[in-house]
Amino acid sequence: MIADDPHLELRLAASERDLLAAQRLRYAVFVEELGGDGDLVDHARRLERDEFDDLCDHLLLIDRRRDAGALEDVVGVYRLLPGERAARAGRFYCDSEYDLDPLRASGRRVLELGRSCVHPDYRGGAAVFLLWSGLADYALAQRTELLFGVASFHGTDIEALAQPLSCLHAFHLAPEELRVRARSDSGQRMDLIPPERIDRRAAMLAMPPLIKAYLRLGGVVGEGAWIDRAFNTTDVCLLMDTARMSARHRDFYARRTVSAE
Repeated sequence: MIADDPHLELRLAASERDLLAAQRLRYAVFVEELGGDGDLVDHARRLERDEFDDLCDHLLLIDRRRDAGALEDVVGVYRLLPGERAARAGRFYCDSEYDLDPLRASGRRVLELGRSCVHPDYRGGAAVFLLWSGLADYALAQRTELLFGVASFHGTDIEALAQPLSCLHAFHLAPEELRVRARSDSGQRMDLIPPERIDRRAAMLAMPPLIKAYLRLGGVVGEGAWIDRAFNTTDVCLLMDTARMSARHRDFYARRTVSAE
């Protein structure tokens, strides 16, 4: 799939080199930029990796002008884990942070999204839109009904995050039948400020772009945040039910469905 920019290509990883380039970008963002770490992170080779990488598909945004031999050509990435594949493996990545029983009990086709990141030089442009466009195509091909995954606030200072976390809990909480809950070992309540005292403008300004993108598409959140000290983040579980999208985006999704069939 070729984006409008002739130098950009959007496709799934097709080789070990592609995966290494994705892991190199993830290292630059999650480790070097945000201060994260993990048991399988390879600091010597500058690769951010974990045990789920071999289970997943990896959606890549590639700039052909950059050095592929040096693993510098991947400028955006999304890691995708279909429910059927997770069932064979015995778990999703998010299982370590959230009780996902409501999603399993729904009987619907699910897709876990993770490790989303964009090179700093490509933020604020078309990169996120292109990745979402590719994600929509992938979800349609999988006939996905529920998309979910953790998205992160940088840092673990809950007081500093009280406004956006409280806003998510008060105004964007998932319906009870789909409401996953943060596990108690590192879980954190999000209803920190009464709804009438939430400054919604300040809260939205404090939201990372990825979370705002989910909310614009009709996304909702699970109950509670999860403190990931290894990655120095505060995570929320975002869910998007394709049947509950806003009218505008539901129509867009439906048009893509018709064109894909």
